[in-house]
Amino acid sequence: MIGQQAYGDDELLMLSGLQHYSFCTRQWALIHIEQQWEENIKTYEGQLLHERADNPALTEKRGPLLISRAMPLVSRRLGLSGKADVVEFHAADEETPPGHSAVLVGRRGRWIPFPVEYKRGKPKPDDWDEVQLCAQAICLEEMLGVTVAEGALFYGERERRVEVVFTESLRARVEGYLYGMRELYERGETPPARYRPGCKSCSLMDICLPKMKTGSVDRYMESYLNEDSDD
Repeated sequence: MIGQQAYGDDELLMLSGLQHYSFCTRQWALIHIEQQWEENIKTYEGQLLHERADNPALTEKRGPLLISRAMPLVSRRLGLSGKADVVEFHAADEETPPGHSAVLVGRRGRWIPFPVEYKRGKPKPDDWDEVQLCAQAICLEEMLGVTVAEGALFYGERERRVEVVFTESLRARVEGYLYGMRELYERGETPPARYRPGCKSCSLMDICLPKMKTGSVDRYMESYLNEDSDD
């Protein structure tokens, strides 16, 4: 679905947008096409968590483990750029499969990349977070010339990791989402609003107005005034 062409700097899409798109195509378009954004408590808490993880001054080595924070990522094939919260590089040994380790400038031996993405909440019912992490792995593969088999998501609410295996089906979902993102971006198109339960926690709720229906302001106002009636 994604070809072998090399995208230029001005054609790169934001890697972080994959999670926005997989959650809601309209949210992605409002942020990445219309350049609209609002903060809420969840986005603020998420920023604090990422600030702790993304401090580039905190690159460190712990024996056979090298930790790189806020590592820039790019894939010319996918047309993506961004950064990884953390990439752990584990020292390879004789049991490491061929093609799964890389030589790092200024470091002896070979190293296995393992991306870690930090999230403020808890594991989600869909694969939004896994898709974003898998895209990071694909970028690392292109940059380092290796296969990245797995990574992890760290959830701040539960303070634990969930390991993710980058299966062929997950990789296909990354490319499928990117195909849709690229189409909307090139057309400059924002999909119409569609209300879902998850809209209540979206920071763009007041911009998106998902309950607004063309020609039906009265129904929208009735719905808006009664949206918390079940609480």
